[in-house]
Amino acid sequence: MKTKINLQPSKKSKAKKMHPTDYLPEEFFSVWIGAAPQVYQRNSSQSGLKAMAAKKVIAICQSGGEFVTNKDGSLSYTGGEAYAIDIDQQTLLGDFKSEIADMFNCSAETMSIKYFLPGNKKTLITISKDKDLQRMVNFLGDTATVDVFVMSEEAAARNVSNMPASRSSRTTVSEAVVPIVEPIDVRVDTCNAIDQIDMELHETPLISVLGSSSDDKHHKAAQQWENTITGVDQRFNSFGEFREALHKFSIAHGFAYRYKKNDSHRVTVKCKSQGCPWRIYASRLSTTQLICIKKMNTDHTCEGAAVKAGYRATRGWVGSIIKEKLKVSPNYKPKDIADDIKREYGIQLNYSQAWRAKEIAREQLQGSYKEAYNQLPYFCERIKETNPGSVAAFTTKEDSSFHRFFVSFHASIVGFREGCRPLIFLDSTPLNSKYQGVLLAAIAADGDDGIFPVAFAVVDAETDDNWHWFLLELKSAVSISQQITFVADVQNGLKKSLTEVFDKCYHCYCLRHLAEKLNKDLKGQFSHEARRFMINDFYAAAYAPKLEAFQRSADNIKGISPEAYNWVIQSGPEHWANAFSGGARYNHMTSNFGQQFYSWVSEAHELPITQMIDVLRGKTMEAFYSRRVESNQWVTRLTPSKEEKLQKETTIAQSLQVLLSQGSTFEVRGESVDIVDIDHWDCSCKGWQLTGLPCCHAIAVFECIGRNPYDYCSRYFTVESYRSTYAESIHPVPNVDRPLPGESSLAAVTVTPPPTRRPPGRPKMKQAESLDIIKRQLQCSKCKGLGHNKKTCKDS
Repeated sequence: MKTKINLQPSKKSKAKKMHPTDYLPEEFFSVWIGAAPQVYQRNSSQSGLKAMAAKKVIAICQSGGEFVTNKDGSLSYTGGEAYAIDIDQQTLLGDFKSEIADMFNCSAETMSIKYFLPGNKKTLITISKDKDLQRMVNFLGDTATVDVFVMSEEAAARNVSNMPASRSSRTTVSEAVVPIVEPIDVRVDTCNAIDQIDMELHETPLISVLGSSSDDKHHKAAQQWENTITGVDQRFNSFGEFREALHKFSIAHGFAYRYKKNDSHRVTVKCKSQGCPWRIYASRLSTTQLICIKKMNTDHTCEGAAVKAGYRATRGWVGSIIKEKLKVSPNYKPKDIADDIKREYGIQLNYSQAWRAKEIAREQLQGSYKEAYNQLPYFCERIKETNPGSVAAFTTKEDSSFHRFFVSFHASIVGFREGCRPLIFLDSTPLNSKYQGVLLAAIAADGDDGIFPVAFAVVDAETDDNWHWFLLELKSAVSISQQITFVADVQNGLKKSLTEVFDKCYHCYCLRHLAEKLNKDLKGQFSHEARRFMINDFYAAAYAPKLEAFQRSADNIKGISPEAYNWVIQSGPEHWANAFSGGARYNHMTSNFGQQFYSWVSEAHELPITQMIDVLRGKTMEAFYSRRVESNQWVTRLTPSKEEKLQKETTIAQSLQVLLSQGSTFEVRGESVDIVDIDHWDCSCKGWQLTGLPCCHAIAVFECIGRNPYDYCSRYFTVESYRSTYAESIHPVPNVDRPLPGESSLAAVTVTPPPTRRPPGRPKMKQAESLDIIKRQLQCSKCKGLGHNKKTCKDS
C-alpha cells in the first residue's frame, strides 16, 4: 500500500529544500496514510513531532479466502476480496462489525474477526469485544495498516487444523469448536453462518443448563437425544453430522465437553470436568467419506447431569432448534421460545437471548434481507409474468438504495372496476422490519362491506413525494372515468396530491384523524371531562344527516369553547360532515376501514421485503378465492349484510303511514314527517343517499304503490356485482427469492437496502390511540346521531 505524504505549512517556505521538522515552531503539517490524516505539531521545546489527533489505522478487511500453512509454520491468506476501513482507539466493535457487514453483505452478529500481531504470522488473535479492538490498535505501534480477517463458520471449519492457539482465549481453537448445524437449502449471506469458534471462546455463557432435578428425565432432550451417540462403530456422513449428534448427546446427558483434536481427519473429545475419563475419538473410515467412532469411554465420574458448569449452547444452536416451529408459527414470541426451551431441553434463556436466536433462525429460513431488495427487479418481472395485466414498479435513489415499490394485481384492478363502489380508503402503517419503511395502501369496499385491496406500496418513508408517486401509480392502474371518493387523512400532503392527480375526485377527511387532532389541540386547555363532551359532539356533528342536527352539535361545542367551535367550523365540514358531504362514501367515516389488511401486514412485516409482499399477495389470493366460492352459494338478490339491513328497514316500514299523491313525491308519517322522491332516489331523512339502500320511508312508499325495493338498491350491493368483483383470480408467484441463472433480464440492476435500519433491542410497542379517553355513546340507527335512540330521535 502506497503512503502519500502531504506537507501543508501554514506559510510559504523558502526556495531551499526543507525537512518537515524545519518549519517554524507551532506550525503544522499532515501525514496522509491511505485516507486517514494524522496531524502533527512541531514543538520548540522538544525534538521530533507530537500527534495532535487520535491515532488512526487502516484496517484491510479480507473475507472469502482461506489460510495456507507455509513450510516455516506461518500462515498466508489467499483469495477472497478486501475492503479498507479506517479505525482508531475510539472505534466500537459493534460499529466496526456493522460497517464490515455492509461491505461484505453479511450478518454482523455471525462474524468472527481475527488478526496477526506484528511480526507473528503463526498466531491468530480474535477480536471479541471493544477492548480487543483497542488492543489491536495499540499493538500496531507505528504501523499504518493491519490485515483483518472476517471469518465465517465454513471458513473456520476449513482452516481449523491450521490455526494455532489464540492468545486472547488461552484455549486452542480445536478445543473450542462446537457442533456445526448442517446447512439448510436457503439463500444466505456470505457470512451468515454462525462463527461458533468465536462465540465459544469469547462470549460469556449465553445459555446455561439448569441444575439437576427429578424432572430432568422428562426433558424432550433426554427423551429424543440420549441415543444420538451409540458407541464404537457408529457412522456419520460428515464431521458436521457427528458434531451435531455429540452436541445433542451432551445436552441430553447433562455434561460439557471440549475438543482435544478437531480437524478434517479426526476428532478427539473429552469431558470438560477435571479428571473425568469420558472421551470419544472419531476419524474418517478408510477409502470412504464416512466418519466412524473408533474409541469411546462411556464412564463419567463427574456425576453427569449434576454438572452446573454452564454448558454453552450458542444462539445459533437455539436458532436451529426453533426454526422448524418458526416455519409453522411465524409469530413465535421470544417469551414462548424461552419457556419452551426451558421446559423441553432444560436450558435457561433470557428474553434477549431468545429474541436473537429467533432472528438467527428466521434469517436461516427466510434468507438475506439485503438480498431480498436486490431481487425486486426480478420480483416485478415475475408478478407481471404470472399475473398478466398487473402493475408492478419500483424506484431506487441515486446510490441504488431502495426508494419505493408499488403493486396492483390484475384481479384487483378488474374487480374494482367491475364490482366495487368508486370509494377508496387511503392509509399507511409503519413496518417494523430490519430496514423499517412504511406500507401505503388503497383499500376498497366490496358489496358486503368486506375489504378489497386495490393496491399497496412499500416506501422508505411516509412523505408527500411518496404519496404523490403512489397516487400516480394508482391512477395508472385503475384508470376509470368515474368520480372516485377518497377517505383519507388531511395530513401527509394528500389533500394537494389528490386534487393534482385525480381531477375528478372527492376527498373525505378521515374522522378518526380529525378527532385525534382536535383532542390533541384541546389537551392542556380543558379538563378530561370537557374534552370528552366536545369529542362526542364532534362525532355527532359528523354523523348528523341534516343541517339542523349538525348545527345543534356544533352549538354544544361552542357552549364549552368558542375556540373549539371555530376549529370545527374552519376544519372544512364539507369534507367530513354528512350534512354537507358531496362525496358518495356510503357512511364510511374513517380511513382505517382496511384493518383486516393491516393485520395481514402485522403478521408479515418482519419478513424480507419480497417475502412480505408475497405473503400479502397470498392472503389476498386466498380471500378472493374463498369469497368467490362462498358467494356461489348465496340465493338472495343482495349480499348478506345488505339483505339484513334492507329487511330491518322493511320491518320498520310496516308502522309508517304513506300519503299518496300524483308524481314521484310522497309524504311519509311516523315519529317524524319525511318526503320521499322515488325518481331521484331521495328521502328527507338522508338515509337512502348516505347508505345506497332504501330507507324505511322509501320502502313504505314502494309497498303502497307496488314497487320492488330491490330495484332501488345500489347495484354494488347485488350478489351479481359481488361475484363480478371476485371473478378474476390472483395467481401464485413461484421462486420469489430464487431466480434461476439467466432468468431475469434485470439481473444487472442493483438494489441495496435503504439506509434506515431498525434500532437494536426489543421493538417498541405501538402506543394506544389518543382517543381512548372517549367513551362513544350508542348511535341512533336511523340518523347516526349520538346520545339518543330512534324512539326519541327528532331529526328523522
